[in-house]
Amino acid sequence: MPKTKTAYVCSDCGSDYSKWQGQCADCGAWNTLSELRLGAVGAGKPRDVGYAGAQAVVASLKTIGLEETRRIETGLAEFDRVLGGGLVPGSAVLIGGQPGAGKSTLLLQVTSKVAAQHNTLYVTGEESLQQVALRARRLGLSPDSLQLMAETSVESVLKAAATHNPRIIVIDSIQVMHTDTLQAAAGSVSQVRECAAAITRFAKQTETVVLLVGHVTKDGSLAGPKVLEHMIDCSLLLEGAADNRFRTLRGQKNRFGAANELGVFAMTEQGMREVKNPSAIFLSGAAADSPGSCVAVLWEGSRALLVEIQALVDESQASNPRRVAVGLEQNRLAMLLAVLHRHGGVAVGAADVFANAVGGVKVLETGVDLALLLAVVSSFRDSSLPQGLVVFGEVGLSGELRPVPGGQERIAEAAKHGFTRAIVPFANQPKQAISGIKVEAVKWLREALELI
Repeated sequence: MPKTKTAYVCSDCGSDYSKWQGQCADCGAWNTLSELRLGAVGAGKPRDVGYAGAQAVVASLKTIGLEETRRIETGLAEFDRVLGGGLVPGSAVLIGGQPGAGKSTLLLQVTSKVAAQHNTLYVTGEESLQQVALRARRLGLSPDSLQLMAETSVESVLKAAATHNPRIIVIDSIQVMHTDTLQAAAGSVSQVRECAAAITRFAKQTETVVLLVGHVTKDGSLAGPKVLEHMIDCSLLLEGAADNRFRTLRGQKNRFGAANELGVFAMTEQGMREVKNPSAIFLSGAAADSPGSCVAVLWEGSRALLVEIQALVDESQASNPRRVAVGLEQNRLAMLLAVLHRHGGVAVGAADVFANAVGGVKVLETGVDLALLLAVVSSFRDSSLPQGLVVFGEVGLSGELRPVPGGQERIAEAAKHGFTRAIVPFANQPKQAISGIKVEAVKWLREALELI
């Protein structure tokens, strides 16, 4: 028999070693090396995974057609928005999230809708078929067309897929899948890598859409090897606290659409429900005449989103004042406070500063810099900002206001929600007046402070 070559790969940095050791020499992490069987040396034929591989074709670039691929719409507009318009045949989509976020519920709703027009297979490795059926009944989903399978072996799943020829396959989840060619436990780096590679290869060769459910680590990142995110075509993250009924689906990687696209859902007794107007939801609890509150306009993927930014400046009881940011980047908060002191003349260095993005949304862009600083000044002076005010803009280290993308669309979105005044960077000043809102363009942070 041919000998099998084995390597040990670090799950943190990806370094490989010929034998196991307790600490990775490259990144210094302990107990992160797992076995990866590379295959039999000298084997003549590739292993059979239950389907016929397609013959490789070499084509000239000028002969390749440029017609647009017909996407599969899921029936959930917010889900299709994050995907870039729908599911692309032959693509692999990875959906991650905390336990209880609603990953299985969302995918069960999607597959139940799509199964009416396309052959769909839902593979569950964490629940029994009865548990999935009970959830579908509780959600009021149609049980007519969806096919279910309880299996954790990749070889068995691919053989069943080759037999039934589904258009869409859901794997729930990739961490519980295993392949018989490896001796490592399910969920290890080597098992996740090999299982994902086999499933993705099947999707490409058969034009099947594969939806993979992935677990996350305690810091919120996707569990497993980093190469998993490189294999798939689209990576989505479902976020939302257990005590918050709203869930946000954010696209982290998308080969067929815009990255950082955001979809908003509400978790109800009937499952996930789309939020057609997220800005109204995030602003519904805003209190009038509240010091330390400012409304900002984000740009998420291809649409503008209004979010309330709150700040609290309080006298510090410790020798080192605290800087706490929820939904915002903490290091950027510290940097902006230094800019506020140097170029705005407002010193809050001896006070505790707390910042929060209302609604549980995570702000990943710099367009909220100005709103955050105005909220800090409002709390520090215990004075409310003017009614109907909305702001956006990036603040530079020299105190200048830098432009942000989608300025015209942001102002139009604010006007649609009844805001009557906007403070924006000078370069984002609209060429034509927008009905219902007064736009004040400024170049420096000090100018914005003088306006309020």
